[in-house]
Amino acid sequence: MALAEIDRLSITLLMDNYTDRLLPPSYPAIRNPMIKNEQILPPPVAEHGFSALVRAVCYGKSGEGDKIQTCTESITLFDCGTSENGVVHNADILGINFNSINSIILSHGHFDHFTGLLSILKRIDKPIRMICHPDAFSKRWIIFPNGTDKAKMPFLDKEELQRQGVIIAEKKTPSLVSEDNIGEQQYLSNSDKNTSAPKLLVTGQIPRNTPYEKGFPLQYKEDPINGDLIPDPLVNDDQAIVANLRKKGLVVISGCAHAGIINTVNYAKSLTGINKIFAIVGGFHLTGGGIYEEAIEPTISELKRMDPRYLIPCHCTGWKATSRIIQELGEKFLQPTTCTTFTFDSTI
Repeated sequence: MALAEIDRLSITLLMDNYTDRLLPPSYPAIRNPMIKNEQILPPPVAEHGFSALVRAVCYGKSGEGDKIQTCTESITLFDCGTSENGVVHNADILGINFNSINSIILSHGHFDHFTGLLSILKRIDKPIRMICHPDAFSKRWIIFPNGTDKAKMPFLDKEELQRQGVIIAEKKTPSLVSEDNIGEQQYLSNSDKNTSAPKLLVTGQIPRNTPYEKGFPLQYKEDPINGDLIPDPLVNDDQAIVANLRKKGLVVISGCAHAGIINTVNYAKSLTGINKIFAIVGGFHLTGGGIYEEAIEPTISELKRMDPRYLIPCHCTGWKATSRIIQELGEKFLQPTTCTTFTFDSTI
């Protein structure tokens, strides 16, 4: 059964690899202005990381003429950037109050997606829920093929988060997030489908089916028992957010898509039973040479077949892949920059 529909979805890029203050607004992209009240506003920062504020809205209708009378809203923070204060800085420019968020979703346990979390938590004076895969807390290393170039990656400290009041939901399976709960596969029930509360689906661990999406071969993790380093190329904690926009189709939001952006979208379709894709937003992980760039052409071929209305390749997609997307699917491409909000409305 299909994931419950929502009426509007807004995705605000609180952190991305790129900033451009001169881009004009154009639906569905709202660009933060450079000038306000005859003053130059503080510039946003960009960094090699990702964070997005996701607002899902359902409209309430009256019995006469379908006039909108009320709406319910769910606000989710997806990832937290790679510096301690970059996301907080950009949120302040936009006037975002972190107390408004209902939950935090972590795409995976890499530092360019979680480092800003503790600074964000200092802005929240209520218990907050975080959904992540259990492997997000792994202690990981990057080891290059020569075996000598290696480094331990910063890791997510579960105990510290719990001391900060975070309610951690470690899930490998799909989860449903609304403004007031985190559910276990509730998207499969008719009663949930018909409720007016806005819902987002978190994919959980994504199956790997494509031959060209190979994860992160440089990654190893420490064995929790003896500390030995063991290969960990799949990044099993990689997960995405999925929304079902009324009459438009699915919106899929990835962090890095270590599972592969095609695997990710295909899994979203499988979970929801919906084949129509409206937008794909986030990191496609097609930069870094070697296997990543080898995946560019088959990825573009599959994106053509999927035929989404919009493509917004962020963060780790890379300039080479983005250029190919513009060349082959230019009418679908939207330029991401920090402090841009993409708003998709079912009524437009």
